[in-house]
Amino acid sequence: MTAINSVGAVALVGAGPGAADLLTLRALKLIQQAGAVVYDRLVSEEVLALIPPGCLCFDVGKSRGQHSVSQAEIGALLVQLAQQGLKVVRLKGGDPAIFGRLAEELDALDSAGIRWQIVPGISAASGCAAATGIPLTERGIAQQLRFISAVDKDCNTTQDWASLARPGQTLVFYMGLSALSEISQQLIAHGLAPDWPLLLVENGSRPAQRQLLTTLTEAATAAQHMALQSPCLILVGEVVLRQRQLVPLMAKLKQQVGYLAA
Repeated sequence: MTAINSVGAVALVGAGPGAADLLTLRALKLIQQAGAVVYDRLVSEEVLALIPPGCLCFDVGKSRGQHSVSQAEIGALLVQLAQQGLKVVRLKGGDPAIFGRLAEELDALDSAGIRWQIVPGISAASGCAAATGIPLTERGIAQQLRFISAVDKDCNTTQDWASLARPGQTLVFYMGLSALSEISQQLIAHGLAPDWPLLLVENGSRPAQRQLLTTLTEAATAAQHMALQSPCLILVGEVVLRQRQLVPLMAKLKQQVGYLAA
């Protein structure tokens, strides 16, 4: 945490994959005490419902090719709110340190001398794996776990495909649905078998969750046929063959005994 002199402060908080009961206790406490919340597109309605009445709310969500609020503007907004003496929560889907543009916002806060803290959240990868009943790593099958941003800041899909197209690892592609065809083609071209397993998880951990277990060669066509939409995580590797449907079980437990109730 940076040293400062201003009255207000900013907490950069991970909202997790969507289900409100997957928030950390610290995240929930900060949201309930916030004077202002600046949130992203991937923060679920279930989590947003926890924001207290009277709290200032700012939607700064981005989607591919549609950045209604620039990153510089978001940084300036956080500084402005904190300088007004407010307790500010910068709410990000998943974990703020994983493809969450965290460093850019910390730079803005540091430049203005604003106090900040980072509150980790359950990542989209962990949330989707848990909701579909798969391990992200497994002895003898996947000794490595790799998180990959499918597109860079210029919407390019350049990767070290030779390094990615190897057995013994689990690949998790974020923001990759629009690039699914190229991802599959490149992994096959660089050595993975066409029938290498791939799991798509849409709205992981949320009531609207859908998943599709397929292969590299069939993934793009199958996703189009199922009309999958963002947010959708792409998991590639043999561990996805462990996929199970656990969401109905979790819902049943909630109804019967209040387990995991928000």
